[in-house]
Amino acid sequence: MLKVDALEFGYHSTRKILDTIKFDVSNGECVAVLGNNGAGKSTMLKCLNKIIAPQHGKVLINDADVLKMKRLEIAKNTAYVAQKSEGSRITAYDAILLGRKPYIKLSPTHEDYQIVDRIISSLNLQDMSLRLIDELSGGELQKVMIARALAQQPKVLLLDEPTSCLDLKNQLEVLKLVQTITKENNIAVVIVIHDLNLAIRYCDRFLFLKDNSIYCYGGIDVMTSENIEAVYQVPVIVESYHEQRVVIPLS
Repeated sequence: MLKVDALEFGYHSTRKILDTIKFDVSNGECVAVLGNNGAGKSTMLKCLNKIIAPQHGKVLINDADVLKMKRLEIAKNTAYVAQKSEGSRITAYDAILLGRKPYIKLSPTHEDYQIVDRIISSLNLQDMSLRLIDELSGGELQKVMIARALAQQPKVLLLDEPTSCLDLKNQLEVLKLVQTITKENNIAVVIVIHDLNLAIRYCDRFLFLKDNSIYCYGGIDVMTSENIEAVYQVPVIVESYHEQRVVIPLS
C-alpha cells in the first residue's frame, strides 16, 4: 500500500506547489490524479519517488519511507513512466531489460531474462521485441516503457500522462493494459491523466488537485458536476450512458 502524508513542495522562496498532500492507494487499485494545467500533478508524481525531494511529509510503501531510501532501493519499490520517452537505437527487448538494472550486479542473470520474457509475453509485445524503439509508434513505445517499468517489479507504478499524443485506439489499449496490470500484479498505480472520461472508465479512485492541495479524493461518487466545475472552472453535466458515467462539458 502507498500512503502519502503531509507532503509539501515548493521551489525556493516561491509559493508552495504542493501543500499538505495526504492520500493512500491500496494494492490492486488505480488512482487518477486530475486537475488543471499547473495544479502540481506531475510535480506530485515526481515527489512520490524522490525525483524531486519534497520539503516536508512522508511517502510510505508498506510502512517504509521512500524519502529515506537510497536511489537503488527506491527503484526496487517504485517505477516511473515519464510523460515523454526518448527513442534511442536499442531494441525494445533491451529497453525492457533496462528495467532490471536495480537488480543487476555484473550482467543480467537467467532470472532477469526470464522476467523480461514473461512480461513481453503477458503484454503481447513479441512482434516488436527486436525492433528499434526509435522506430516504434507512440502507442508501441508507451507499451514498451510500461513493460520496462514492470521489469522493475515495483510495488507502486507512477504514470505521467501515458495517453498524451496517442490516438483513441492506443489510448484505450494503453489504459486497458494499465488496468489489467494493476489487478494482475496487485500493485498500487497512480496515473496523471487529463481525460475525465478515460479516468472514469479505467480508474478506481479520483484525486482532484486545486490551489496546490487536494480538493477532493474518493471513488466514483466524487466525479460530480459540482466538483468538476469547481476544479476546472467549466460547467459540465455527468450523465449515465450504457451503464457508464460520462462527463459532458456545457461550454
